[in-house]
Amino acid sequence: MEFTGKSQYSVLMSVYNREKPENLKAAMASIADQTVSTDDFVLVCDGLLGRELDEVIGQMEKRFGDALNVIRLAENRGLGNALNIGIGSCRHELVARMDSDDISFPDRCERQLAVFEEKPEISIVSGTVLEFQDDPCRCTGKREVPSRDEEIKKYSRRRNPFNHPAVMFRKTHVENAGGYRESYHLFEDYYLWIRMFQNGDKGYNIREPLLYMRADRNMYLRRGGKEYAGNMLRFHKWIKSSGWSDNFEFLTGAVPHAVICLLPNGIRRMVYGMLHKSRK
Repeated sequence: MEFTGKSQYSVLMSVYNREKPENLKAAMASIADQTVSTDDFVLVCDGLLGRELDEVIGQMEKRFGDALNVIRLAENRGLGNALNIGIGSCRHELVARMDSDDISFPDRCERQLAVFEEKPEISIVSGTVLEFQDDPCRCTGKREVPSRDEEIKKYSRRRNPFNHPAVMFRKTHVENAGGYRESYHLFEDYYLWIRMFQNGDKGYNIREPLLYMRADRNMYLRRGGKEYAGNMLRFHKWIKSSGWSDNFEFLTGAVPHAVICLLPNGIRRMVYGMLHKSRK
């Protein structure tokens, strides 16, 4: 697919005070280095950040100029709420999500724009991401997800069908589905995709890598424990009760995932690694 240059896009990022300044700088620089530039980068500061993060933002304001729109919230509102506020300020219909600690490939947005031009029926485009801990040149994992819409929807009955850090979506379609909601902590994006599917929206995943995703040990800690397993099961019960999945899909998807959540952190990391390799 080849981008013709007709489409414009916004970039949406949220950052809060626990982010490392060097990570934020690398993430924002990867957007500045895109082969197709954005003229609308919406950065939501979710609460007070601190001097070092503010210094990075100041440097990036000089680099991006008028393209960078910094929205500062007085208090931490949580990722879902921060993204909803940011979406309201995005000027373009196509919005590229970007996390404050990941690194986009230089042609990430160009590839996604090409999909939207060639497939106007698509509402969400993501793709493969490469995991790393400290150095993106030394990848530790690869996350692939199904490519075509029918495969994506089948997969979504058991697992999240998109790599959220690499998503680009149609703004009005997200708003029509109610935007991000905080009903299911750490599953805000997955919850949104299912509601969009229920509205008739379609998705697509690019097979080639689009982004380097930071995946340190803390990520696997956040995906473990009784609280996470409980939240995950509660969310999948909603998927089932909404009619999107059935009992068999719940038992073969959510229940094994809950067991993995209760494993020791090191073993859980190994299991995730094997699962990612099995999806290649």
